[in-house]
Parts: sequence; C-alpha cells; structure tokens
Amino acid sequence: MTMKFDKIQTRPDYVDEVYGVLLDAISDGSLAPGTRLTQEEIAEQFAVSRSPVLQALRLLKKDGLVQDAPGRGVLVAPLDLEWIGKLYEVRGALDALAAKLAAQRGARIDKALIAHGRKASKGKDVKSMIDADIAFHNAVYQASGNPLIADSAHLHWVHLRRVMGAVLQSSAQRESIWDEHAAIADAINACDEARAVELTEEHTVRARRNLLQRLGEVMDER
Repeated sequence: MTMKFDKIQTRPDYVDEVYGVLLDAISDGSLAPGTRLTQEEIAEQFAVSRSPVLQALRLLKKDGLVQDAPGRGVLVAPLDLEWIGKLYEVRGALDALAAKLAAQRGARIDKALIAHGRKASKGKDVKSMIDADIAFHNAVYQASGNPLIADSAHLHWVHLRRVMGAVLQSSAQRESIWDEHAAIADAINACDEARAVELTEEHTVRARRNLLQRLGEVMDER
C-alpha cells in the first residue's frame, strides 16, 4: 500500500471513520484494484489500534470491496464488468420508479443540487463529484415518498461509488451528466411523469454504456 493517510483523532469508537476513509480511497481510485492492505500498516498510518482497522476491513470484505490476499492482509477487489452491468439494471429500475413517484407527488428537486454538481464537475476532487452525484439521486429518492426505494438503492451505492470514481478520473462525461440531471429535475418539477421516467431511463442506459466502456479502457491500461 503506497497511499498516505492522515491520522485519525482519538475517540471512543472510530471504526466507521476508518471504514469511510478506506471506502473513499477505494472509490476514487487512490487504492487501486489489487492493492494489498494490512492491519498493521493502516493502524500505523491512522495512529489507531488494530481493532477498529480489523473491523473496518471486515465491513469492506462483507461489502465485496476487498478480498483475502495470499499471505497477510487483504487485496482491493477487482472490478467485474458483467456484475456492474447487472447492478446498473437494478439501479435503473429504482431510479425510474423514484422519478415517476416524485413527479406524481408534485415534489420539487432543489436546483442548488444541480449548481453544486456542475461546480464539483469542474474541479479535481473526485470524492466531491461522487458525493454531488449521490446527493442528487438521494434527493429524487426522498422526493418519491417511498423510503424503500432509498433503502434498496443504498445497498448498491457502495459499489456504484467505486465505479463512478474510476470513470470520473476522465472529464469526458462530467458536464453532460449534470445536463441530464438538470433535465430530470425539470421534468419532476413540472410533474411530467412520463418525461421524468424517460429521461431517467435514458440517463441510466447512457451511464451504464459509458461506465462499461471507460472501465474496459482502464483495465486495458492496467
């Protein structure tokens, strides 16, 4: 592991913080697939005991983001293109349903989310780009009025964050993504159910295609 982390401030329970920092590093590509992680090295860099590190690594393993390594430690799991494609099929269905219900209810999507996303897309902080994207989709889930949509979607976002991070290293689609988000928000705000669903489905199909293409290129480069 070559990445350097800041020390974590002491508190009674910081398993979640160790987990969060490692998740962000895996998501934005700082910890690439195949990177070996050991409890000792992580604990030393964070200046914490091995116990919270062990628990955080167990959570990452449960999520499928790391896997057992030969010898000591774990490895950051590889990206599986076929599985990612199936993941986007599920995401597309949930997003389309959320957009339909949001428009049906006359909900409003805050345009400030779009402005924030466009600003993030022009920067270099991949984590901020991912967070802005997730914030938009979470707003649509909340606007749907059905909490089961968000609960179901959040099961997959840990993996979607990672996929998005790999793609957002390139700036090619960053701006167009927010054009699409803005159009979806407009349709929801106009209570146009059919248009909201259509745009959301197109957005998901396009995102899936671009992601798989870009990830294929990334893997070929490696």
